[in-house]
Amino acid sequence: MFLKGKMKRMFEDRQEAGKKLAQELLVYKDKKNLLVLAIPRGGVVVGKELSRALNCPLDVLVTKKIGAPGNPELAIGAVGPKGLMVLNKDLALRTGADQKYLDDQKKVKSGEVRRKMRLFNKRKRVIDLKGKRVILTDDGIATGATIEVAIKWIKAQKPKKVVLAVPVAAPDSLAKLTPLVDEVVCLEKPFFFAAVGQFYQTFPQTTSEEVVNLLKEK
Repeated sequence: MFLKGKMKRMFEDRQEAGKKLAQELLVYKDKKNLLVLAIPRGGVVVGKELSRALNCPLDVLVTKKIGAPGNPELAIGAVGPKGLMVLNKDLALRTGADQKYLDDQKKVKSGEVRRKMRLFNKRKRVIDLKGKRVILTDDGIATGATIEVAIKWIKAQKPKKVVLAVPVAAPDSLAKLTPLVDEVVCLEKPFFFAAVGQFYQTFPQTTSEEVVNLLKEK
């Protein structure tokens, strides 16, 4: 999507994106056993707007991508809680990620997941998703690796329903994720997709402190 030679910015910031996304989810407002589960850090800003609009709790699920050797921004997989991992085997092979590299990355990323979960979850309790309607959100989906491992972890907890809701996503990534959930709500699926931030006017890095404060807010 281009406008006068420049990429169209679809959202002012994550707050606006969350508010627009919430309008498409109002059917869930005030539903029993509803939970918004956000991917930190930027996804928590979006998730907060959803939880406010839908009148339901907000929690976080930490996942970490595994970058390709020499190209950490290219996700070849991701790690979630308890060492759960998903891997794009073809991409890993093409980028030269051997088993030792993958084992090392899994160990490092699993440690990061544990530390962040302890930071964000001061109550030190396990998220109970059994029988719940779960709305999983982030500020956008590029490769989809971190969302895929999140979905895998969520479904293992036996929720009643899993809804994937994001402001913007790469069409091919969204197509791969759609069969894994019960419902998908996505506002924008632009053909030209390089990074999530390109579709926001303002896209600052969300800090861990901001995440903690958002989770504290009622």
